[in-house]
Amino acid sequence: MSDHSLEAILSAWREGQLSTTAVESQLRQRYATTAEGQDVLLDLDRQRRCGFPEVVYGQGKSLEQLRTILEMQQQAGQPSLITRCDAAHAAVLAETFPAASYQPLARTFRVGQLTAAGLPHVLVVTAGATDRPIAEEACETAIWMGCKVETLSDVGVAGPWRLIERRERLQQADAVVCVAGMEGALPSIVAGWVSCPVIAVPTSVGYGSNLQGLAPLLSMLNSCAANVAVVNIDAGFKGGYMAGMIARQVARGREG
Repeated sequence: MSDHSLEAILSAWREGQLSTTAVESQLRQRYATTAEGQDVLLDLDRQRRCGFPEVVYGQGKSLEQLRTILEMQQQAGQPSLITRCDAAHAAVLAETFPAASYQPLARTFRVGQLTAAGLPHVLVVTAGATDRPIAEEACETAIWMGCKVETLSDVGVAGPWRLIERRERLQQADAVVCVAGMEGALPSIVAGWVSCPVIAVPTSVGYGSNLQGLAPLLSMLNSCAANVAVVNIDAGFKGGYMAGMIARQVARGREG
């Protein structure tokens, strides 16, 4: 039984498809707050509390730990997202979860996605092609959250007309993720064209004085544009997650 909603469980019980014992087991599973296995303690209650299931940081975790986490989430009827998942682990996990989507550039392994009212719209903007891995992580995160995601690539400040020519696309978004390295000026420029929040993601792309992303981080934190908020260096997941939350709230208001 793939639908773990309370209504589906009770309906199956009424129609004789589930025994009372099976209903009890599924309800215990549905309302469990944690699941334990392979040295991990998974927060199964997070979706109820926060609106989204727990996202798993894959780097440093063993294949068996990741497999166990995915199995627990799938059994609980929750979509899964692993970030910083290497290709070797993903290839083996895909054998167990054939419906999964692995994006090698983003290093994300996704099984299913949430649904959302009102089609929340997230636009992910990159300054240059070298920022794409972090941007793709933001895209995959927002997709997992049920958002419509579009990208606007290679529109850095060295060629400002490229951004101006695409300003209509910028203005259609409910939230914008802006990914940039070097001096990190792009989010301030983008923010001047839109009426929505801009989530700035500094990357470690750049020459020596970029200081592995510290220079764009400080530039973004000091932005004069009031609608710019900043996440950590190379934190595509965090940028996508914040934009997804904002876009879903906007879309919900549009529907209601």
